[in-house]
This record gives sequence, C-alpha cells and structure tokens, in this order.
Amino acid sequence: MTEMQLGVGSRIKHPQFGKGVIIQIRSDAYEITFIDHGTRKIMRDYEGLEVIDAVETPGDLDTYEKLENSLIRVLRRFSDLQETTHLGNKWTGGKLVMIPGEEGLKEKEIPIDVFFHKIVMVRDRLRVLEQKINTSNLTDEEKVELQQYITRVYGSLTTFNVLFKNKEDQFTGEKGA
Repeated sequence: MTEMQLGVGSRIKHPQFGKGVIIQIRSDAYEITFIDHGTRKIMRDYEGLEVIDAVETPGDLDTYEKLENSLIRVLRRFSDLQETTHLGNKWTGGKLVMIPGEEGLKEKEIPIDVFFHKIVMVRDRLRVLEQKINTSNLTDEEKVELQQYITRVYGSLTTFNVLFKNKEDQFTGEKGA
C-alpha cells in the first residue's frame, strides 16, 4: 500500500474492520468509514488494506469534501442513524453529585448517563464545527489556527475519558505539541 495513492471514494477491506470507503485523505493517513465500525483513521503506509476499487485522487479535493459534508448533513437530518457511544459499565446507574462550597445551598444531583450524553453531544458538535471550518472559505492559516483551538478543547475534555466504554470514542488533544 505504500506506493499506491488512493482517492476519496476508494473502496477497501481492512483485516479487522472489514469493508470501508475512504472519505478523506490526510498527509499521513486516510479517514475511512467502515460499515460496522464507523470512521477510523488508518495510516497511509499500513500494509493490511486490500483495495477493492481504487479511485484516482482528483485535483479538486475541495469539491469532494463539500459533497461529503453535504451528504453527511442530509443523512443526519433525514435518518435515525447515529454513531453509538457507550458509557463505561462501571458508571451505569451512577450519579454525579455537585456540592456547593457555599453553606446553605442545595447540592445538585445528575444521573451520569445524562451527563455523559451531554459530553458526547459536545464532542459531536465540535466535529461538525471542524467540518465547517475545513470546508469554509477561510485561508489555510486561519483554518489551522481554528483547528488548534479545537484540538485544545478536545484536550481539555480528556478529563471525561473515564466515562467512555471504548477507548476509540475518547477525546484526544495535542500530543507533545
């Protein structure tokens, strides 16, 4: 796979995740949406991908990106399909209790699954914001600057990773900036 340049729309088969379609090309990796495993980032030099149907890399990737984002918006708006993110088993049925430092005020109790759902919504909205930035008419410099802020937000949210059942659903921030 190291020599082959696959384009957006190429169909592949991964030994663990099964069949998928390349939806975005990065300098070091492909973003691939798999039928049963959602979207994953796979390094471009990964040797285990089997090419089912290769699509040439077009000169105008921006058009593909806009098409992809339009399709995602339509699918989200008119379907019940959503990525399922699971709460870790040890937290099921638990509650978050916030005790004010000021005397005489009542504590606030929230079921952990409700709190977890709100954290997942924040993550999903950050992803949409990222997509909007990537497809905007901003300069590359402006896009990079905004992406850095989003990465820092993800980093701030890593505190809540203990709630996620699956490691791949967790927040990741800057790694050794």
